[in-house]
Amino acid sequence: MNPSEGIVMGIVQGLTEFLPVSSSAHLVLVPWLFGFETPGLVFDVALHLGTLAAVLVYFWRDWLRLFRAGRRGFSTADGRLFWFLALATIPGAVAGYFLEDIVATTLRAPVLIGILLIVMGGVLYLADRYGGQVKRLMDIRFGDAMAVGFLQALAIIPGVSRSGITMAAARLRGVERAAAARFSFLLSTPIIFGAGVTQMIKMDPDLLNLSFALGVFTSAVVGFLAIWFLIAWVSRRNFNIFVIYQVLLGSTVIAVALVRG
Repeated sequence: MNPSEGIVMGIVQGLTEFLPVSSSAHLVLVPWLFGFETPGLVFDVALHLGTLAAVLVYFWRDWLRLFRAGRRGFSTADGRLFWFLALATIPGAVAGYFLEDIVATTLRAPVLIGILLIVMGGVLYLADRYGGQVKRLMDIRFGDAMAVGFLQALAIIPGVSRSGITMAAARLRGVERAAAARFSFLLSTPIIFGAGVTQMIKMDPDLLNLSFALGVFTSAVVGFLAIWFLIAWVSRRNFNIFVIYQVLLGSTVIAVALVRG
């Protein structure tokens, strides 16, 4: 990849990791649609180091408070939230460990991604339309956290948005939109960290070049702005704009794939 392509991929990763539109799908589809070579799953996951930096910078106060409370166990609301986040991370980590090879080889077909984008748009719409608005972040219980965590495991599949599926799960459990977004972002931190570090260990040193550095830096800056935007958006509006986008993108991808044969 040349530096400009690295920047493009960084922008794509930063925008789509936190918006409920599937970053993994976009990292596959953008090179496919515009005709430049994709560096593959390892580079895609490594770009998550940029978005990890974004979520850590944005939520550093929250994580500092949660870590301090977590050391005291379940005696406080922050302590319970810390351990709920830790336990809810396990299903996604297990899925990533055992299913990485399958994802890398068989689940990156554009038509399948297009179908899943449309399906995920429908899931997000229904969850947001019929989910309650009664639970704040500190009202989340163990069952809520684990339901979100188990569904986060599906996000290893390109086309299934990690933020989208976790926010949809939280909404179905009655969590208000802004709290669902914050919980989703906090839950993303350990899973992004684990995936990024694991793939960096495996990464070919030849990939650690200017294009990679620009991609990671760009994804960090754009990711921070995407977090800020989404939290502000869901504080006043619903998820319909992201539903429409996924349905339109999925339909376009299927159409292009059929035309190209």
